[in-house]
Amino acid sequence: QVQLAESGGGLVQPGGSLRLSCTASGVIVAIRTMGWYRQVPGKERELVASIANGGSANYVDSVKGRFTLSRANAKNTTYLQMNSLKPEDTAVYYCHVQLYSGVRSWGQGTQVTVSS
Repeated sequence: QVQLAESGGGLVQPGGSLRLSCTASGVIVAIRTMGWYRQVPGKERELVASIANGGSANYVDSVKGRFTLSRANAKNTTYLQMNSLKPEDTAVYYCHVQLYSGVRSWGQGTQVTVSS
């Protein structure tokens, strides 16, 4: 079992910044991929950013240049720095982890609201 603890969501004005954090705990041998998805009501969950162990981060086009994904392997933690936030970034953000064993886990979700 892998548990994911997310933090950092909230309400921010357009143009503002937030930093999401996600820490994995439990039975972890090695994490292959860490990332963040987001979902708004009535739409499918979409991948925002992901990073493989030893690799570079990949981003959905709509956040390129504004969001930065990083990971601290020693802490089993990933960070999503979100700058220049727009109202269309409003969503529930979910942390996602995949182990080398193939096991996948999701966080409980954290709300990000961008509004004036």
